[in-house]
Order: sequence, then structure tokens, then C-alpha cells
Amino acid sequence: MANVRAIRKHIRSVESTRKITKSMKMVSAAKLKRTQQAMNALRPYAAAAAEMLARAAAEPAARKNPFLRRREAGRVLYVALVGNRGLCGVYNTALLKYLEGLAEREEREFSLLVCGRWGRDLIAAAGLPVRETVDTLSDAPTREEAAALCDKLKAIYLAGEADEIVLVYERYYSALRQEPETLRLLPLAPPETAEERRWILEPDAKALIDELTELTIFSTVWATLLEARTGEHSARMTAMTAAADNTEQLLETLSLELNHARQSAITKEITEIVGGANALKEGKHA
Repeated sequence: MANVRAIRKHIRSVESTRKITKSMKMVSAAKLKRTQQAMNALRPYAAAAAEMLARAAAEPAARKNPFLRRREAGRVLYVALVGNRGLCGVYNTALLKYLEGLAEREEREFSLLVCGRWGRDLIAAAGLPVRETVDTLSDAPTREEAAALCDKLKAIYLAGEADEIVLVYERYYSALRQEPETLRLLPLAPPETAEERRWILEPDAKALIDELTELTIFSTVWATLLEARTGEHSARMTAMTAAADNTEQLLETLSLELNHARQSAITKEITEIVGGANALKEGKHA
């Protein structure tokens, strides 16, 4: 009976785990839908801003904009967009491994700005030079959160604390595929195919280019934040789906074991009863 009690206790524990994983799957699915919709809505906006900047980049006024002027990249700031928590498969660990690979190959002076609560301790523990951690970003980044991060990155760049700023994130390809990638944020690099023809720019070229650079930086950061969070929620939903499926299989196995254990216990009890009855009969005859 001790074995039966142990199996029943194990079954209750697995059932509790199943409830948790199913709940987390549902929460991740809801967050995934919200961030994916926001990401898909922002992409055309970001592409249009980049296209307009590319058209205006040929203007002489563009050379005066600090975000368009190229520098000798002596110091690099990597902005790591990690998850807010774990239980999302290899999403965070793959990004950490990618960062370690970047650090090994980087010959310039570099530092890390980590965005996400998960990386607060583990990335620093990996020996990477963490400059600062921004752990206030929500699971569905808002316009205000993206603007605050933009202001921080622009201030670092304008102060000369970094000559190049690169976003490091998990690019979202599908629900089952996210891969670590880099995207240079600053200095801005309009496409090489920027048109050489002159455009009539109103109110004036400098004001318009300044506005377009701000718009492009903001839309790039916000779109990348949303894409990173979309990948995180997708990876967590996939991991929790697999975990829930595994608990179902484990419960089936434990149910079979419980039935076998109960049958064995019943058989043992019957054997003991029959043995006791035979012993009584033999005692009476004696």
C-alpha cells in the first residue's frame, strides 16, 4: 500500500504541474497575440520612415545630423533584449550564448546594456561587461517605454560614450523559430541606393531630416522590442505546450503503474487471507 500511496502523491503533483503549464500556455498565447498584432501594425510605419529618410539622405543637410554622421567605431554598446523571465525553452540561453560569441570576436572596446529582468544576474555572472540593466520593460512594450529607451540610447551616443550602438535580439521568424541577430541602430545607415535627385523639402531640409532621424530611431527600437517580446511569448507558449503534453503522457504512465500496484496489493491481501484461512483449517483439524 505504501507504493500505491507514493504513486497517488506523484499523480497529484503532476496534475498540479499540468494546471500550471496549461495556465502559462494560455497567458503566453494571449500576450503573443497582443504583441504580434502591435508588431505587424508597426512594421509598415517603420519601413515608411526608413524609406523617407533614405530619400532625404542625399541632401547636404543630412551630413550635419549627428545620428547620420559616421564615426570611427572605437567603442561599441550592445543592447541585449532578453526576456523578463525563464520557462521559455532556449530563448534566453541562446541569446546569452550569442552574446558570448560576440564578446569573443569583438576586438573593440564594448559594453552591454541589458533590457529584461532575466539578464539582470545571469549575463553579469557570465563575465560580460554589463554597463546597466533596464528591467522596467513590460511584456508588451508600450510607446512610452520605447521612447524612454530611445532617449537613453541617444543620450549615450551624443555624449560620446559609444561610437556605435547595436541591438541584439531574437528575430521572430515563426512560432517555432527565433534566432539571435544584431541590428545596428546608431549611426543610422540609410540604404546605399538612396536617390541622388534633389527633393523639395518643407519646411526645410534640416528640420525634416532631424525629424526623420528621430522617427526612424524610435520606430526601429519599438519594432525590435515588440519582435523580441513576440519571440519570447511564442517560445514560452511552445515550451508550456510541450510540458503540458509531457504531463499528460506521464499521467497515463502513472495511472498504469497505480493500477498494477493496486492489483498487486489486492492479490497480496487475497493471498494472505487465503493463507490465514488455510492455517485456521489446519489448526482445527489438528
